[in-house]
Amino acid sequence: MAALDQAVTSTTDIVVELSGVHKVYRQRVRSARAVDLFRNLLRPRIRVVEALRGIDLTVRRGEVVAYAGPNGAGKSTTIKLLSGLLAPDVGCVRALGMDPVRDRVRYVGHIGVVFGQRTELWWDHPIAASFEWKRVVWGIPDARYERMLGLVRELLGLDDIFHTLARELSLGQRMRADLALALLHEPEILLLDEPTLGLDVLARRRILTFVKELNRERGVSVVVTSHDMAELEQLAGRIVLLHEGEIAFDGVFAELRRVLTGRRVLTLETSSGAPPVLRGAVLVRTDAGRHEYAFDAARVKLSDLLEQAAAVTDVLDVETHRAPIDEVVADLYEHWLRGSS
Repeated sequence: MAALDQAVTSTTDIVVELSGVHKVYRQRVRSARAVDLFRNLLRPRIRVVEALRGIDLTVRRGEVVAYAGPNGAGKSTTIKLLSGLLAPDVGCVRALGMDPVRDRVRYVGHIGVVFGQRTELWWDHPIAASFEWKRVVWGIPDARYERMLGLVRELLGLDDIFHTLARELSLGQRMRADLALALLHEPEILLLDEPTLGLDVLARRRILTFVKELNRERGVSVVVTSHDMAELEQLAGRIVLLHEGEIAFDGVFAELRRVLTGRRVLTLETSSGAPPVLRGAVLVRTDAGRHEYAFDAARVKLSDLLEQAAAVTDVLDVETHRAPIDEVVADLYEHWLRGSS
């Protein structure tokens, strides 16, 4: 393969644009009954699944976009469209002024892709071999390769494992190596599909910190999917929320909280062990005189809850804070689930 092109120049700051994108999967539905064995082979039933329905999305240069939603919402399908692995059935996908499928040979030299459930490392070889293979296949100039290799080895802590077989790595080590591999050719767009799936706290922190530094220092545009909303809020300024293949929300996290709910958490420490019953609040947990409640600040005043508590027990301490973003969005998912059942 020829040496990589230089960075794509554009007169616009929009690096990703999806317009009216639809994607449909056709799945065979097989009956478990023995009598239907030949029918499954000769006249299989086909179920049509609409993975994406009319998606309009833009990502600007240097932007970090969180792409979230329940299982089956269309997150991974979108990443595959942007990486050129799939083509839309209807609509248009453009990235860096190119069609990810038709211009794939040139396009893939400007993107980095990491799938949390799949590795690009050679399983039975040291990870150093995978890096050298990528240098040769992509035709990365030596000086450019050595500069980026030194950077990712240092920032992602790869020195101690660089000559270790890929199959001997922990999940966290493998993810760091895969992320480094995706960055060797200095991509302008980084696509991350659940990059911290299954990682421990320290491994997650290391990867998130690196991605934030990469975005800040080099202006790399990032689209990242995850089920961990707190993680996404830490990483991205903007969140796109999918529901059944459609965009249900596109904005900043603070606006998402405001739109969804005024849910807050109230913790009371009382002189008695029994939690007071508070109208308008739901008891979440209680332990040795500390009682945690959830309530909707848009419907219930905090002062009213405190008055109710003070009327039946001595209140020794009060804490209140907004509900974690994971709980807020989980409530929304449950609402969607009830609405579709």
